[in-house]
Amino acid sequence: MLLTKDNLADALTAWGDGMVSISSAYEQNGFEDAQKLAKKLIGDLYGYGIGPVLFKPTLSSGAQTFRTTADGALSYFVGGNADYPLDGGFAIKCWKQVFSDTKAVFLEEKIALWMGWVTLVDKYGRATKVEKSFGYKLCEGKFLKIVLHHSSIPYQP
Repeated sequence: MLLTKDNLADALTAWGDGMVSISSAYEQNGFEDAQKLAKKLIGDLYGYGIGPVLFKPTLSSGAQTFRTTADGALSYFVGGNADYPLDGGFAIKCWKQVFSDTKAVFLEEKIALWMGWVTLVDKYGRATKVEKSFGYKLCEGKFLKIVLHHSSIPYQP
């Protein structure tokens, strides 16, 4: 597989669709279904199986700012982990739509980097806009895995 902007756009869409799916599972069937789906999403989309992922979630702080393990990512997305008591479950906030606005892309043989804004819209129509950088590695010649995920709230001067 040759890395293209289309491959990268598909990977971004998969992440956004995943957030919506986890929220939907939580609303329809509860925490356990959302947790199971989030665990699958992390396995499918993130590169924790090939090494640590450089993940800095939007709403994290202190000693737990960075989530280099799949368990840390799972806790951030759905909460419910006593080891991460501040996690409220980012992916279970009733997201109904996710879209991205690309500002820059870097493509190399097995590495793709993306930077821009991601907007998540909840069931009440409220939009949350975050700044994101994603780094992907092409694995097994056909799968893009997230190896870098940095997210922050836009600066308000």
